Amino acid sequence: MGWIVLAVLVLVVLIVIGMYNGLVRLRAACESAWADIDVQLKRRYDLISNLVDTVKAYAAHEKGALEAVIDARAKAMAAQGPEAKATAENQLTQSLRSLFALAEAYPQLRAVEAFTQLQGSLNQIEDAVQNARRYYNAVVRDYNAKRLEIPTNFIAQWFGFMGRQFFELSDTVQREPPRVQF
Repeated sequence: MGWIVLAVLVLVVLIVIGMYNGLVRLRAACESAWADIDVQLKRRYDLISNLVDTVKAYAAHEKGALEAVIDARAKAMAAQGPEAKATAENQLTQSLRSLFALAEAYPQLRAVEAFTQLQGSLNQIEDAVQNARRYYNAVVRDYNAKRLEIPTNFIAQWFGFMGRQFFELSDTVQREPPRVQF
């Protein structure tokens, strides 16, 4: 009779250990899945920031070249006398050369390709964030269900396993992918 009681106690302890380890494994999976979301969001933030800064720099460079041409044109139109006019026209010619060089270096097709690449990169990051979020929510669902199932719920309560929140966006604006405007 003593051996039977001992065997039942050992079996109960092994079951409790198995349930505890299952909860620990799922809790660790939740933490890992959340870290994956963090990584993807960080990638998205870095990508958006870097690409927007790059495009702004390109636009600022182009804007500067256009402003230089406009300024040189205005000076050339306002210049009086041959010497002033020659100097102003030389400045206009130089600014036009800069503009033509800029156009050769950054043709419209490349600008469209850059935008397409930006859009593709953002879509890839958004897909990665969505997949990470989906995985996290699946792991949280499994963890929370395991926590609430009998008899695991007793183990979860005894050892302080708290429920996890799903990663949901309540604001409909947040549900939309980020839009980058140039």
